[in-house]
Amino acid sequence: MSLVELIAQADERGLAASGLACLDRCVPLLGGDDEILRPLWASLAESEGWGEDWGERVEQARAKLDVPGAGAGVPGGRGFAEGEASVLAHRMLGAVPVDRGAGNLREWADACSVAALQIHRLLDAASDGASSVTARREGRTQDMSPLVAAELRRQIAILEVLSAHGPAGLRQALALSTEGRRVLRAVVSRRARGRV
Repeated sequence: MSLVELIAQADERGLAASGLACLDRCVPLLGGDDEILRPLWASLAESEGWGEDWGERVEQARAKLDVPGAGAGVPGGRGFAEGEASVLAHRMLGAVPVDRGAGNLREWADACSVAALQIHRLLDAASDGASSVTARREGRTQDMSPLVAAELRRQIAILEVLSAHGPAGLRQALALSTEGRRVLRAVVSRRARGRV
């Protein structure tokens, strides 16, 4: 199944986890530490009445990460790609729905998927060919750049594991996201060193 089809079929918890995983991988662009979104993951892992404190934890994460002016322009010597990527990451954070309704979560998860792929495309040293991010999500993967290909695989794997295992798949989803965050942090660091 394509990524678009997986998102269309995901349940509310799967959608929340999918969007959260995309955001979690982009934490290096938000200036946060690796544990900053852990309370939201914990909220998803609750078996009974999952996510009852979701909205409150979303606001707490925003307060810690959404520094005024962050992501605007090219602060701290960031290049154009890093500045654009940071803006996209902050939009993801700003759009997290505090209401756990399926419609809100599906729209957010879909937007996060697009933004995360676009971020990886911006930061990839290799060209991603002529295809759009939309084409990648629909399954047209010819001539993909390595960073974008890895992000697409992670998004698909997270949705598949959540579809197959439900809440029991959250630990594996978090592990996949953590791996992706390390990769993106290394890419951002390497690009910063290249400008020094």
